[in-house]
Amino acid sequence: MPLDQKPVPAQPSADSGPDLAPGGEPAEESPGTAPDGGAEAWSVRQSGPWTHRDLAANGARFHIAELGSGPLVLLVHGWPEYWWAWRHQLTALAEAGYRAVALDLRGIGGSDRTPRGYDPGNLALDITGVIRSLGERRAHLVGHAAGGTLAWVAAVMRPSVIQSLTVVSAAHPRDLRRALLTDRRQAAAFEHVLGFQRPWIPERRLVADDAALVGRYLDAWAGPNRLDEEAVHAYRQAIQIPSTAHCSIEPYRWLLRSMARPDGIQFARRMKKPITAPTLHVQGAADPVLLSHTALGGGEYVAAPYRWRLMPGVGHFPHEEAPEQFTAELLDWVGRHKE
Repeated sequence: MPLDQKPVPAQPSADSGPDLAPGGEPAEESPGTAPDGGAEAWSVRQSGPWTHRDLAANGARFHIAELGSGPLVLLVHGWPEYWWAWRHQLTALAEAGYRAVALDLRGIGGSDRTPRGYDPGNLALDITGVIRSLGERRAHLVGHAAGGTLAWVAAVMRPSVIQSLTVVSAAHPRDLRRALLTDRRQAAAFEHVLGFQRPWIPERRLVADDAALVGRYLDAWAGPNRLDEEAVHAYRQAIQIPSTAHCSIEPYRWLLRSMARPDGIQFARRMKKPITAPTLHVQGAADPVLLSHTALGGGEYVAAPYRWRLMPGVGHFPHEEAPEQFTAELLDWVGRHKE
């Protein structure tokens, strides 16, 4: 049975603690109506020129959407999105002669919901494991928001696997850690992440009223060019797949709870290691979630060509708000670093 139709229920994780009652998180109602109110079941496996399949990596199964042939470009979504966030780039990359693959992260979309494994080190190994499972030695890695954070981590942990790096709306993990500890403006912009630390309540709020809160986040975080209605509907439906709300915010729970713990301190130290992959760093100037001055400075950690691109009038989702402009930047960057 397709993973998105019967996902693996979430179980207590190392960071969940009291967040889960005995027996795990209660399953939310699975979405099942089409946008027009018809009876057709909604699925994360939207039809298009791409193909869908599952593959095994790092002890879990992952859903991917794939299109084209050539050098591999792996696209990793942020929160609260899933692979569908990259629909514009999938077609553009394939037309330009690349093998474009959009991944559903662990716990999201059509991928496995596992009991644990939501720390950045393990999630980064998911990404590099998927590259190897695709039969490739190296890939151009593109990550947005939480996926961008994992792209930074993957480039540190498995540098030989990353041919080039494109980070979107994501500060280097050390810069983000510093900002959350010292910058009141950035901490206030991460108010939703602070709210995720509570037990039970965040999951319930995210799926309540047909995931209306997710729709409000998407609207508030975008710039003048709002996400289209089809995309907003899709993300609201995806968060309602049983256990997704819980699994998708576990990395944010690790982020804050680990700051004073040995594992978090060790992770921060490990991220001092220079990144050897050529890095394109894209940031929306109007991003209210990851502030531009927090993202600025990532080049300090890159011992390779580094390009900073600030997109005026663009919010937290450059790849969706300004797809043509963003895709042009991406194609130029991966084209420069094919070899």
